[in-house]
Amino acid sequence: MIKSMTGYGKAEFETGNKKITIELKSLNSKQLDINTRIPALYREKDILIRKEILDRLVRGKFDFSLYIENLGEESNSTINEGIVTEYYKQLSAVQKKLGLPVTEEIMQSIMRLPDTVKTVYEELDEEEWQVIFDNFLKVVDAVDQFRIQEGIALDSDIRSNIAEIGKLLEEVTPFEKQRIENVKNRISDGLKEFDLNGNMDKNRFEQELIYYLEKLDINEEKVRLANHCSYFNETMESKGAIGKKLGFIAQEIGREINTLGSKANESNIQRIVVQMKDSLERIKEQMLNVL
Repeated sequence: MIKSMTGYGKAEFETGNKKITIELKSLNSKQLDINTRIPALYREKDILIRKEILDRLVRGKFDFSLYIENLGEESNSTINEGIVTEYYKQLSAVQKKLGLPVTEEIMQSIMRLPDTVKTVYEELDEEEWQVIFDNFLKVVDAVDQFRIQEGIALDSDIRSNIAEIGKLLEEVTPFEKQRIENVKNRISDGLKEFDLNGNMDKNRFEQELIYYLEKLDINEEKVRLANHCSYFNETMESKGAIGKKLGFIAQEIGREINTLGSKANESNIQRIVVQMKDSLERIKEQMLNVL
């Protein structure tokens, strides 16, 4: 069963005096590409987050966000009373010396000076992180389930196009006999134009005809194309990330279709080949989003 690389998961919850929002979005990508937005307090957990995404979601372009909203009245910033008091004494003395009145505006000037506000940096609470991590795992599960649901739609569309190629391949058979007759007549008519006065070596003509028919024989391409389509369907039943493998098989299908078209020499078969290519292109478009 295939999975899409498109997915989305979100969790909102509260722990302590914080409201926390976790979001994870996944898009298609040839390689693993993870972009994280995490508050500085939790930066040390960035590697753990990336490893979990790699192990469980394998491939894609991921945008991970962790938002923290403080619901309490406490602040990490406090006024440094000793510094502010010392600034006030010094500025008051300067203003009195200059004969200037000491007004409340002096406080506005003081608060702009260095070190009047000090920030107390919060330490990571491991119990709080465990709550966050548990919810992060739920978000990863949600993205995976989203991918599975998207994969069901992809699976149906891809299988229908593979089946269409197989159906078109069967339509080639009725035109093969007429195609051989057309080649015979074309070669015979070409020789007649040279007016050989009945001196044409029939054995040599048959040998040349067999040579060209062997070069134009498409039975081998038909067999390989049928086998590739069968192998593609078998691989679709495999578990895990099979997108790249399916892509390689699709390339082989394309080679056989192109060879079939180049050797056809028959308008009806050429028309069928064009329809095969159309179905294959739709498969390739969908394959870009298969995990």
